[in-house]
Amino acid sequence: MDPLRSDRPVEAPAAPAGTRTWPAEALPLAERLHRQLSIGDRDWHALKRQRPRRAAEQLAAALVQLLAADDPGATAATDGRLRAIALLENAQAWLRAEISDPGCPAHGR
Repeated sequence: MDPLRSDRPVEAPAAPAGTRTWPAEALPLAERLHRQLSIGDRDWHALKRQRPRRAAEQLAAALVQLLAADDPGATAATDGRLRAIALLENAQAWLRAEISDPGCPAHGR
């Protein structure tokens, strides 16, 4: 599965103990936003070509990754931060029309 394409809401990986310094409600809110913006199987055909919609889905996924698996006090890049960066770059590519939909998952293309 392409890590930059989100058919289902992003599941937050567990952050290392003692590193979470984000506000307590930030991650649940980000996960809720991502669920709202995710394009599911039922809406795939209708929404897959809406570039801003796809970008918003990726931006919300990036936020989940950052809040779930990054220590904002860390100076070096963390896995969560790197995943968030990849998702942000993917969102930018959608907005710049540099990428297009990869095809229908149900039709094998």
